Amino acid sequence: MQYSKVEICGVNTAKLKVLKESEKTELLKRMKDGDASAREQLINGNLRLVLSVIQRFSNRGENPDDLFQVGCIGLMKAIDNFDVTQNVRFSTYAVPMIIGEIRRYLRDNNSVRVSRSVRDTAYHAMQVKEALINKLGRDPTVEEIAKEMDKEKEEVVLALESIVEPVSLYEPIYSDGGDTIYVMDQIGDKVTDESWLEEIQLKQAIKELPQREKRILYLRFLMGKTQMEVAKEIGISQAQVSRLEKCAIKQIKGQ
Repeated sequence: MQYSKVEICGVNTAKLKVLKESEKTELLKRMKDGDASAREQLINGNLRLVLSVIQRFSNRGENPDDLFQVGCIGLMKAIDNFDVTQNVRFSTYAVPMIIGEIRRYLRDNNSVRVSRSVRDTAYHAMQVKEALINKLGRDPTVEEIAKEMDKEKEEVVLALESIVEPVSLYEPIYSDGGDTIYVMDQIGDKVTDESWLEEIQLKQAIKELPQREKRILYLRFLMGKTQMEVAKEIGISQAQVSRLEKCAIKQIKGQ
């Protein structure tokens, strides 16, 4: 999937105009006053924003032209719903809208089909959740959402899980000075009886490591704790745990 192509949906991306924040604000005000041409200028002036967003989905194997068109729908929704009286940059508001539109498209076109009734339940639950957040001033529980919808908790949970997009274990979630923490680093692993041989081998391999690295590997791979849990127990940051863990594993592999 090539995003470096010059033309997407007949649009020459090399010549896309970029609006200044002050220009966006002025056009938004004109649009709210009924100037139809201002809306068109806003769309054309933010196509590069759409282009930058769809690059995040470059590993999905989707046609970039399709994603670009869907992203433009998200952009238009952002333009039509943006409140110029709020002290928020337009791009800050628009990017989540564009991402949301693309994710909905990917969910609805996923090879693993979810029935329309289940999707409707999930979307209704999301709307109820937003309403309850505004009402309660906090995130509602699943029980509260289910009660508001007059449905069983299990039905709501299954519906919401059915539209959750799968996440790669190697997807980065945080980076600190080049030390990237991935989804897999956040997941603990339970030790089973069948893993006793690997446990013995690991114990032998880490004998020569410094005490702190030895402790980290013990907690991570023998106790099955997450990096966050290890960081809290040892008293260092999760990024440091990640860095020390990788260095220790590299040293063991070298041996």
